Amino acid sequence: MAPTSTYSYTERKRIRKSFGSRDSVLKVPYLLQMQKDAYTAFLQADMAPQKRTNEGLQAAFNAAFPIVSHNGFVEMKFVEYNLAKPAFDVRECQTRGLTFASAVRAKVQLIIYDRESSTSQSKVVKEVKEQEVYMGEVPLMTDKGSFIINGTERVIVSQLHRSPGVFFEHDKGKTHSSGKLLFSARIIPYRGSWLDFEFDPKDILYFRVDRRRKMPVTILLKAIGLNPESILANFFVNDNFRLMDSGAQMEFVADRLKGEVARFDITDKSGKVVVAKDKRITARHTRELEQSGTTHISVPEDFLIGRVVARNIVDGDTGEIVAKANEELTEALLKKLRSAGVQDLQVIYTNELDQGAYISQTLRIDETVDEFAARVAIYRMMRPGEPPTEDAVQALFQRLFYNPDTYDLSRVGRMKFNAKIGRDESTGPMVLSNDDILAVVKILVDLRNGKGEVDDIDHLGNRRVRCVGELAENQYRTGLARIEKAVKERLGQAEQEPLMPHDLINSKPISAALKEFFGASQLSQFMDQTNPLAEITHKRRVSALGPGGLTRERAGFEVRDVHVTHYGRVCPIETPEGPNIGLINSLALYARLNEYGFIETPYRRVVDGKVTDQIDYLSAIEEGKYVIAQANAALDAEGRLTGDLVSAREKGESTLLSAERVQYMDVSPAQIVSVAASLVPFLEHDDANRALMGANMSRQAVPVLRPEKPMVGTGIERVAAVDSGTVVTANRGGIVDYVDATRIVVRVNDDEAVAGEVGVDIYNLIKYQRSNQNTNIHQRPIVKKGDVLAKGDVIADGASTDLGEIAIGQNMLIAFMPWNGYNFEDSILISERVVAEDRYTSIHIEELVVMARDTKLGAEEITRDIPNLSEQQLNRLDESGIIYVGAEVQPGDTLVGKVTPKGETTLTPEEKLLRAIFGEKASDVKDTSLRVDQGSSGTVIDVQVFTREGIQRDKRAQQIIDDELKRFRLDLNDQLRIVEADAFDRIEKLLNGRVANGGPQKLAKGTKIDKAYLASVEKFHWFDIRPAEDEVATQLESIKNALEQTRHSFDLAFEEKRKKLTQGDELPAGVLKMVKVYLAVKRRLQPGDKMAGRHGNKGVVSKIVPVEDMPYMADGTPADIVLNPLGVPSRMNIGQVLEVHLGWAGKGIGQRIGDMLRDQAKAAEMRKFLEEVYNSRGRKEDLSVLSDDEVMAMAANLTNGVPYATPVFDGASEAEIKDMLKLAYPDDIKERKGLTESRTQAYLYDGRTGERFERPTTIGYMHYLKLHHLVDDKMHARSTGPYSLVTQQPLGGKAQFGGQRFGEMEVWALEAYGASYVLQEMLTVKSDDVQGRTKVYESIVKGEHAIEAGMPESFNVLVKEIRSLGLDIELERS
Repeated sequence: MAPTSTYSYTERKRIRKSFGSRDSVLKVPYLLQMQKDAYTAFLQADMAPQKRTNEGLQAAFNAAFPIVSHNGFVEMKFVEYNLAKPAFDVRECQTRGLTFASAVRAKVQLIIYDRESSTSQSKVVKEVKEQEVYMGEVPLMTDKGSFIINGTERVIVSQLHRSPGVFFEHDKGKTHSSGKLLFSARIIPYRGSWLDFEFDPKDILYFRVDRRRKMPVTILLKAIGLNPESILANFFVNDNFRLMDSGAQMEFVADRLKGEVARFDITDKSGKVVVAKDKRITARHTRELEQSGTTHISVPEDFLIGRVVARNIVDGDTGEIVAKANEELTEALLKKLRSAGVQDLQVIYTNELDQGAYISQTLRIDETVDEFAARVAIYRMMRPGEPPTEDAVQALFQRLFYNPDTYDLSRVGRMKFNAKIGRDESTGPMVLSNDDILAVVKILVDLRNGKGEVDDIDHLGNRRVRCVGELAENQYRTGLARIEKAVKERLGQAEQEPLMPHDLINSKPISAALKEFFGASQLSQFMDQTNPLAEITHKRRVSALGPGGLTRERAGFEVRDVHVTHYGRVCPIETPEGPNIGLINSLALYARLNEYGFIETPYRRVVDGKVTDQIDYLSAIEEGKYVIAQANAALDAEGRLTGDLVSAREKGESTLLSAERVQYMDVSPAQIVSVAASLVPFLEHDDANRALMGANMSRQAVPVLRPEKPMVGTGIERVAAVDSGTVVTANRGGIVDYVDATRIVVRVNDDEAVAGEVGVDIYNLIKYQRSNQNTNIHQRPIVKKGDVLAKGDVIADGASTDLGEIAIGQNMLIAFMPWNGYNFEDSILISERVVAEDRYTSIHIEELVVMARDTKLGAEEITRDIPNLSEQQLNRLDESGIIYVGAEVQPGDTLVGKVTPKGETTLTPEEKLLRAIFGEKASDVKDTSLRVDQGSSGTVIDVQVFTREGIQRDKRAQQIIDDELKRFRLDLNDQLRIVEADAFDRIEKLLNGRVANGGPQKLAKGTKIDKAYLASVEKFHWFDIRPAEDEVATQLESIKNALEQTRHSFDLAFEEKRKKLTQGDELPAGVLKMVKVYLAVKRRLQPGDKMAGRHGNKGVVSKIVPVEDMPYMADGTPADIVLNPLGVPSRMNIGQVLEVHLGWAGKGIGQRIGDMLRDQAKAAEMRKFLEEVYNSRGRKEDLSVLSDDEVMAMAANLTNGVPYATPVFDGASEAEIKDMLKLAYPDDIKERKGLTESRTQAYLYDGRTGERFERPTTIGYMHYLKLHHLVDDKMHARSTGPYSLVTQQPLGGKAQFGGQRFGEMEVWALEAYGASYVLQEMLTVKSDDVQGRTKVYESIVKGEHAIEAGMPESFNVLVKEIRSLGLDIELERS
């Protein structure tokens, strides 16, 4: 395998040793591509209006316009739309609680036609008014694929729904007791009425519209213009008879006789009996008849009786209809036909096997006479009770399936429809035609006759994905449709009154529709932001729920199950446990959507057994046509498939096939799983159920203080970190000019700098920002001044990333052994050292908000002047009543002082006296200050004050604005300084050694400019130098212009910032002022916290053990975590054991590198050892491209352990792990550590007694995570608190500061113990005995412990309930 030769900035610092057996031909695509592409296509913001394609917003406008008035003389046309620049950027919208959106302005024309001179053919334009009209605000997508709605980050999840088109299915024999299969067909449009066709148990074919009452299908066939004759002609072939005086001659058709039982002797034309009566007719018989030249067979009279006439039979003389089409032949009818002189008779051919008389039977129960009668019947079904006038009947039928305004199959629907009914072209009209309806009925009848197959509705060729763009477009369309109605009404007035377009259009319906969708739709979800992986997964999620989708209750097992077409498209592993299992899925790693919304997956093309590098994306429909080999199929040096038989898939079935038959090959073994599942090393050794838990739990890992890369990874870590957007990457290559904790400045390479633009990139880092889940988003620079960067290099780590790789946990030394019952049932034992070193300490940021409202009694006030609070309680509040940043707060501490006016109360004489003396109004207000909740404490890290327009800002708010402006000005000054320095460097390079025509300090013409001269002149006067060469002069001029332009733009930016900060804030109605206080809380690991590995091996911390009591190795190394070995075999997640072994090897090699560095090994020696580590097994790495300094820098980064990549389904083999262990632990180290021969186990010693344990223990390093189920968030206690209004019982739940429910079963338990007093207080004073609990409280305060139980309030509720039922019930106290 060819070694990798180019390494990015971070890869040079730490190369991950990969065991992948082959390089992936295709890089993992950008993981948020689906979301971003879909919304870009929806907005088409960067496209010139003329070049926009008919999709997204453009399609919505085109569909709604032109709007024509009822009289047809006024028309409103759409010209183009434009998107304004958003008023606030993403960060500002988050802090202010606004929506990050852009205003849509549409240019429309109001055209008024001249009534007098217009004719019905051509209209004469009287006047045209053109105007830009505001059409609501459309939320914009952030760079990370999310939306900011009302200040919170949300994600629109894609929906997997049934594709429009036609589907054929049967009920699997469930409807009828006989188990008979009832076939049905359904035409599903994108918009409009559904049309169903279905057989009943008596084999009569019905249709129904929108699941209404069913009617015989022949009514629909008549309504589309067929008469009974043409209906029969479309569905049946005819048998021709010539009537004789008795019996008849039947035309001989061999295929129709084969397999039938002869009901009479069949003779050839010479009269010889070929088939005797009651014998089955075989192919031999028909051949004999054909050879004898028989064209007609004599049949007896009774053979004709019961046959069905195929067409109307008319008496030639009188013109009277003797027999109608679909009439059954009887003796009387035959007599009548003979008497009318009818000789030739056509009857429909049916049989029991493959030519049923279903349509004929259906026609018999249909009572409608003609096309209009059929349409009336349909009208009555759709609009029961309304009078069917001719116009109404025709209009309704037309609207149902033929009107593009009300019916739309969509491009996808038409493509699927045509493919299903066997048409070659994939395009056509978006409404149904008569031929379409007929074709569907024909196929359905064929299915009932046993020809063809039903569809599989869970096949991904029949389910498509609706992305953000499409969902948003549908909402915009509904808004426009509402506007269209209103405009149509008012357009007529525009003739008489001088109205402009904006007078007619009210954008409220659009804004309302979009607001409702982005704010409250089931598919618009609060973004899961626990860690970067959770973000990516949420954006790649595909849900079958939501409007127009399935519901949890109705979804059966089949929909939820893994389908063969999921391969490479939808992950079979990652789906939630619980009621949503299988309904919410994750997109596979390489999957993408095609133009129709079907999921495609890439394959390598195979030509004559040779695997090429050409990649084709196939949808589930296309995939069924090919034979596809697996990604790990053996190839020779030329890329040919080796071996006679290759493991491949054909039509979804896995088989062994010859190499010549293979047409495609998988791109990568990881192709079938999602991002989260592809981050689980040794996934192939885990049971699917546990793999599911592992993938799901890695999304819940809390970012810890110091992220640590996983020792054993899969190679996807870097891709996931970069694509999630949590790390900062370089937009352009260059040299790092300046770094501090809050920003990185890069001087861009000359070849990447755009002419006339600033050659400097400034990256401001996010510091201590709160995520949606209250975890901490924090970026740290990983570059230093002078580092050389290329485009795309990671320059700063975010939360849960380490050197540009996802790092959601910590590498812990794990021992698998029981320990005094503390790790019973998946409990976890942790060393105190882990807590002391803050390995699992995480920072959580809480946002506390207080609002000052305008109340009926007067305005609330944020102030330091709070009644009944001591100076000590107020000493952290400033004069505005707001706590200072940096304060350490405890539960109950006041953060923001606020008082609310309360109603006038009658005053006691003493209070009146006090009021008179001190003029004190204190008792008019009550204290409603913001305080720290019970159970939380932390440090105030930020305060933000928002004030409504027109209200005086307090000092604190003004100070915050001043600080913000000062910071912004410093930023701009720094940028300017760097830009200027960069510009002058370029000028110096440009002018040095050039000839001048003159310049400052009396520079003579023809003098050469040198560095000494430039140093003597002030830099800003360099622009006054006049170079002799024109080209140099123009370059100098352009640099000068660019500098001036930058200065000007910086001034503008500062002004804009000042304007934004000083203008009033948009606050909810009635709110005058809002203060947000951000608390940073440090959460250390403690018993009760949930932890897990990546293999679904979860547990709860049971005890934190002093480090000296932990089991330790022979060299004194204590274990960090002790896990129960019984958690492995029954769970079948062996991946964790292999991870532990490989992690152990990585750590050992890291320690050897550390020893070499301590012994001051030379670079050459280090390079040799690293060559052995990286290139003895697995994928080769080209270390020769690294300089000696880089090798030593990398070695220093590897001392904590060499990171491995063991790709999913292509990971390290047992032999490779053994080799690595041998390299890590040569015999001398093995002995010192007390390892066994395999080096995977060690003899451990009991930390408390010092004795050696009897058996060796598996020990090694595992990447272990702390999950977001923290005991601090769950711990809760209450003595008294809020009560429910009606029942007077305590509320429930921590959020309501509620009590514990003492339910029916708990009452039984106390009854069983006979604990009557405990039971009494549970049911009375501790629950809803209002007087009783007050008395208990008083008695406890007095130090007594008496209980007087009274009447529980729930009894009164019961009495009232019974009274409401009309029973007068009273409680009589005796």
